[in-house]
Parts: sequence; C-alpha cells; structure tokens
Amino acid sequence: MMRDLFLSAALTALIPGIAWASPDCSGPVAACERATPGALPLLAPGRVATVVIDAGDAPGVARAAGDLVADLKAVGGGDVRLGHDISGGATVIAGTLGHSTVIDALVKAGKLDVSGLAGQWEGYVEQVVDNPAPGVARALVIAGSDRRGTIFGLYDISAKAGVSPWTWWADVPAQVHRTLFLTAGRVADHPVVKYRGIFINDEEPSFGGWARARFGGVNHLAYEKVFNLLLRSKANFLWPAMWGKSLWEDDPASAPLAQEMGVLLGTSHHEPMQRAQADWKREGSGPWDYTKNAATLQAFWRKGIERRGKAEDPVTIGMRGDGDEPMTEGTATDLLERIVRDQRRIIGDVTKRPAAETPQVWALYKEVQDYYDKGMQVPDDVTLLFADDNWGNIRRLPPIGEHRTGGAGVYYHFDYVGGPRNYKWLDTNAIPRVWQQMRMADDYGADRLWIVNVGDLKPMEYPISFFLDMAWNPKRMNLAAMQAYPAKWAAGQFGAAHGAAIGALLTRYGQLASRRKPELIDATTYGFADGEWARVLGEWTALDAQARRVGAMIPANLRDAYYELVLHRIEAMTNLHRLYEAVAANRAAAQAGDAGKAKRFADAARGYFAQDAAIRHRYEVGTAGGKWTSMMAQTHIGYTGWQQPDADAMPALATIEKPLPLPPIAPKPPIRIAADAGRPVDGRGVKWQPVAGFTAEGAAMIATPATVPVIERPGGDSPHIVYDVTWTKAGPVTLGVVAAPGLDVRGGGKHRIAVSVDDEAPVVLNLMAGETEESWGRSVIENRRVASIALPALSAGRHRVTLWLVDPEVVVEGVTLGPR
Repeated sequence: MMRDLFLSAALTALIPGIAWASPDCSGPVAACERATPGALPLLAPGRVATVVIDAGDAPGVARAAGDLVADLKAVGGGDVRLGHDISGGATVIAGTLGHSTVIDALVKAGKLDVSGLAGQWEGYVEQVVDNPAPGVARALVIAGSDRRGTIFGLYDISAKAGVSPWTWWADVPAQVHRTLFLTAGRVADHPVVKYRGIFINDEEPSFGGWARARFGGVNHLAYEKVFNLLLRSKANFLWPAMWGKSLWEDDPASAPLAQEMGVLLGTSHHEPMQRAQADWKREGSGPWDYTKNAATLQAFWRKGIERRGKAEDPVTIGMRGDGDEPMTEGTATDLLERIVRDQRRIIGDVTKRPAAETPQVWALYKEVQDYYDKGMQVPDDVTLLFADDNWGNIRRLPPIGEHRTGGAGVYYHFDYVGGPRNYKWLDTNAIPRVWQQMRMADDYGADRLWIVNVGDLKPMEYPISFFLDMAWNPKRMNLAAMQAYPAKWAAGQFGAAHGAAIGALLTRYGQLASRRKPELIDATTYGFADGEWARVLGEWTALDAQARRVGAMIPANLRDAYYELVLHRIEAMTNLHRLYEAVAANRAAAQAGDAGKAKRFADAARGYFAQDAAIRHRYEVGTAGGKWTSMMAQTHIGYTGWQQPDADAMPALATIEKPLPLPPIAPKPPIRIAADAGRPVDGRGVKWQPVAGFTAEGAAMIATPATVPVIERPGGDSPHIVYDVTWTKAGPVTLGVVAAPGLDVRGGGKHRIAVSVDDEAPVVLNLMAGETEESWGRSVIENRRVASIALPALSAGRHRVTLWLVDPEVVVEGVTLGPR
C-alpha cells in the first residue's frame, strides 16, 4: 500500500491539471517555495519576472504567454511582464521549434535538449537552462513541437505555480506563493490520445440561458472561455453546442477564434461535413434524404468543407436521420457507403488534396453501429468512433490487435437526453467506473479520439478534469493514480491542506450519486417500512454534515469555488432525498390513518421542495456575484416519462381521505458478500485487481488486462475468486452475481461469468441473457447487472463459492446468497 501511495504521487504529478507547488521540491522542473541546487527563482518579492516569446510565433502561443503572465501575477503579487526580446532579461523563454529564433538558437548551441521532440504531436519540453543568453544567468525554457505543444507547456507552468484550469469556470483563485522556485532539470511530455475533448450538448435551458444572460448569446465571448478551459486542461477538441445553434453561423467570429487559439472544432455524431444541424434547418431545402435530395445535400456539405478552410479540424462523415434519428429503417449499407464515397470526393475537391490527408471520423453511435457490425467498410484512414450506451457503458471496441491508419476512439457520456430517462441536472459520474471503461478502451487501442458529452459543462468540472487528464496518457492513470486523483485534484483547487478531506467528499459523493440518477428517484425508489429510505437518507445526511464541517474550515476566498465544486452537489442531492423520503413518510402515515403525522411530513416535503429552489438561487445569485445565472435551471422533479417536465412539480402528497400507494414490503434481501472479500487466484495471463470504493456498497474486482482471450471452459488453473461462506439452514438457495452494467465490447452478445459451489463444475451465467430494451434499461437505472442460479440444495455449514472468469470485461461487484 505504501509503495502504491509513493507511486501514485509520482504519477499524478505528471497528469495535466494536477500540478501544484511541491512541498518536498521533488522531481525536475517542480514548483516549490524554497531554493534547491540549480533551481530557478520564478517569483520573488521585488524581482521582475519576464516571459519571453518570439513575436512571430503563433497567436495562440502569445495568448497563452499572456495568460501565464497574468497567472504569475496572481500567484506572486509582483511584477511579471511579457517580452519579445531576450536582451531585456528573461525568466521564462517559450517558443515553437522552427518558429522561434531564440528556441532554435538554444537548440543549435546545445543548451536545450529537444531530443525526440521534432515531429511529435503537441509535445513539449521544459528545461531549466543556465546562461541561455548574455546577461541571463538561468531561465526556464519551454519548447513545443508545434503551437499546441508550446501552449500546453505554458499552461503547465501556470498549473504548477498554483492556477487551476478552473480558475474562471469555477472561480478558483490562484494559490498564493510570494516566493516560488522551479527545480533544476528537464521534463518532456506529449499526449497519447491525439484528439481529446468535450461535447457541450443538451445545453438548454442552463448553458444557453447562462450564455445569453452573461454574453448576449452562445457566441465567441462564451466560446473564448470554453477554448481557454480546454487548453488549460491540455485538451484540443470541441463539439460545440448544437440545440438550435451553429457555432459557425451564430457568430462568425467563433470559428476563427478557435483557429487562432489552437482549438480544433468538429461536429457531432449526426452532423456531417462540418455542418451544424441548425445550418440545415436554416438553409436546407427539401428532405434530409440522400435517396431523394443528394445534389442539395452535397452542395450543403461542400459549403461546410469550404468554410473549414485550412483548419486541422477532424471532419465527421456518414449520415444519420434529421434530428438525431436513424436514417432509415434497418441498415442501408450500400446507401451509406455511397454517401461516404461522395463526401470524401467533396473533401478532396475542396482541399485539392487526397481525402486521406484530411482527418475524418465515422461515429458508430446508436443504430450506426449496426452498419459496422454487419460489415460496412470505410477507408482505412477514417477514425472509427465507438460509443457507449449513453449511460457510461461502452458498447463496442475495435478487434484486439487491429491496426487502422485512422485508428479508433470513444464517444462517452456524462449527460444524456433519452430513455430510460434524461439525466442532465447534476454530476452523477463515479470516477472509478469512468476509469475502468476508458482503461479498457485504451487496452483495445481506441486512442485516437476521446470525447465526452458534458451537457452544460457545469457542474461536470471534476469528471471533465479526470476524463481529459486520463486522455493525455491513459496508462499513466493506473489504479494507484486513479485512487490518488480525488485528493490531488482537490489540492489543485483548494490547496494541499484541504486536499485529502475534499477528495474524500468527492469520492463518497460519486459513490452515492451513481447509485441512481436523481431524475429516476421518487418516493417509491426505496422501501419505507423496511428502513431502506432511512438508511439511504442517513448516508446522504452524513455526507452533507461532513461537507459543511469541511466547508467551515475553507478560507473565505475559496468558498465560491467550494460551493460550485463540492457543497452544492452534495447539498442538492441530500435535499432531494429528504424531499422524497418525506413524501414516502407522508404516504405511509396516511395509509396508517395517522392524520397528524401525515400532515407533518407533508409540510416537511413542501419545505424541502421550496429548499430546492433556494439552493438553485444560492448557486445562481448568491455565488460568485451572480455569475452563474440560469446555470441550474434544469428541471429535475416531477418526471412522468423519459422526457423532462416543463417545470419542477411538487410530488403528490397523501391524506387519510386520499391515500397514495407505496411499494409493498420487499422480502428480506439475500446475504451480500463483498467483491473483495474472497481469495483471488490469477492465471492464464490474468491478474485480478480490487478497486476500492467502486460503488456505494464497496469494492469491485476487475480482471486485467481486459484484452485476454475469452475463457470458454473455466476451471482448473483459470482465474477465479474463492469466497468462504457459512450457511446456517439447509435447503434450496439462489446464488447470484452482482456486476457493473457493462456490455459486450467484442460483439458476441455475451457478458459472462461462471460460478461453482465447493467441488461442483462451474456453471456459466450470461449477464446479458435475453437482453431487451427493457432489461438494458433496468440495468442502467439500477447501475448494475444481476444473474443468478438456483441450487436445489445446500447443506448447513461452511462452503466455497467460486467465481470463474469467462468474459474479461465483466466487473464483479458482489455475490449474493439467499433461500429460494
């Protein structure tokens, strides 16, 4: 364990967005508050710090250098200047290879080691260099392989100095260090996933309403803040807001600004050829049907490629129906292959280059995956963008060992509009589950493009950071680094003194919130008479109390950030549970004929409903000077189907005269054995990994790597986990396996594990047996899959229950045993 802690500290120090002044001044080019041998004084009272860039470097480099100057001023409180001439002195020298005379001269003189940097995608080197120029005794030199490499290097120093990527978006103030040094040495880094980004989607009423209130629209002023966040997070890609919007046409300044800053723009899975759906609504004529309107569609798409110009932006190809719907009933493979051929012809015609030289993406989302499954081919240079099921469970990944020029990627969701129910209000994403899914994607080689649907962007700050940080180098985010991440991320926002406590709050919140989306909760979600509601509410109440205790210790200048990033989500979810528990108590009292108690709980429920609105008011009006108007406008109380209600609605309350139903008392639940309570036995290239805190109920067991061959005949030396159980009453029993709600990423329609008792032969259970829309919906609603087997008889006494690995993607969350 201690070794893992030391390892995780070393690894997380290299993860983008989690850099801070190192208390022990360990590692090269680390920020610390005391001098070490060969260190560079970055900030010191009475000293002027100068950041020097070449005036001919890219505009995005100049912007990032200007941000570094402002950031260092905020950290140190002293004089920090931007310069273009090293003769005037330099503390930081930054530039892009081949675009900075100073950087090129340092390389030529042998003072700057850029080995391996040339030709890299977005790579950078940071090196403390002695005597880089006459009159400059020591300076930090940042060299990028390209413009984004330089930009990322500059923002990396901002983060090390104590400025969070969320400084604007979550009102995180700079961590003040009047004196700051950078240790001697050299750091070189570059991303593994080429395109790393977010999708602002389902953005009404919250993000859209906020942008209109603050900036007059979802325009370049709003997008400038988004672009800056991406670059500070070492991300490079955006699918822009698209509910009735077009980044390109709503404000013609937005796309050129992205190009200037260095952010790549794409269009979502159902918006091909750099055209927003809103563009078609405004400009299109005739049906969105290639069999009837091909010439019009081709002209429409051509304009998108022309508008793209010489940008590096990846182009979405293919076609779905208008409005995020299927294009046809069934799979019209010949038609879609024709569409792709015609689109690539347009790309080649407009760019005057072979189509293969323009990056292209085919999004295998929803029904489009059926085309892939049935053998549709696209050129090898096209990136295959696999998708999850909209609920965080990846549906398919490329065949193991497949190598395509265009590679593969993943489109993931933190937010969704659709069945079985929208979830748009709060962050409900447990980081361990995201980690497991995206690590599996990396194992399978899906590392060309990672993009995540983040809804309104806020309040998804924490999972966005994790997703983008992991995308930078997935293997660096190993189990130890993932488990250290919450405290490290919290320290990056609130300082080392508060990191562990706040990280624990975020971890526990993720466990509880991922149990069931708030939009899916009502008075009948948990049993009232059997005490289940009391237990669940007790967990939330305890977390809320702890969050308030920690909040009381937070300095005043950090309280807005603490509310936005930590307390609001805990307070809002706790209050929601109090509301529905009070409604359940009201109904139970009415059924029991207790009018007084029914009224007391009805009054309490009305109070919690009013408190929900007050919590929103505090977020939008009482935090950060009213900066976040409309950002919490999403409705979340009163769902009757999958689509959101027009307004939050008070749940129905009961009286003695008009009682309302509650679910019957559930039978006594079976005994649940913790996933990590057994003895794991590795074998056949598989190693079991316990992942603590995977769910609210505890740890999970994961088989690594997920790419090992399927074990069709488990037993003998194959990997398994042995659980010792004591059964007190002889008779027939039901043995169950609880697993994460994963899917078969290999395409065989199976998600299996085997079970055995004592020396009996293993019996294979398929967690996806008879999968239907209804059974899938139940698995994502409950955030688990359960498969069971009936045993005709089990004697009283001690027994061995063994789980045998079959499909390596299965994540074990527990074992259940109960009488039939």
